[in-house]
Amino acid sequence: MIARTYDDWRRCIEEDCGIALTQEFIKQRLDVYTDASNSETKKFIDLYGAEHLNNIVRWLQMEN
Repeated sequence: MIARTYDDWRRCIEEDCGIALTQEFIKQRLDVYTDASNSETKKFIDLYGAEHLNNIVRWLQMEN
């Protein structure tokens, strides 16, 4: 499932995946997802699209 809203994304991360949205996790994800040359970021875009990546970055920044 691709989260369409912040609330859905947060529920997916914290409840479904059991990942705590710690500052360390957020920083690590932002470091990857804001680096267009990172292979993980490129793969994410291939799988889910640039629009979803932009949503994820925005939602992570909201938590930061």
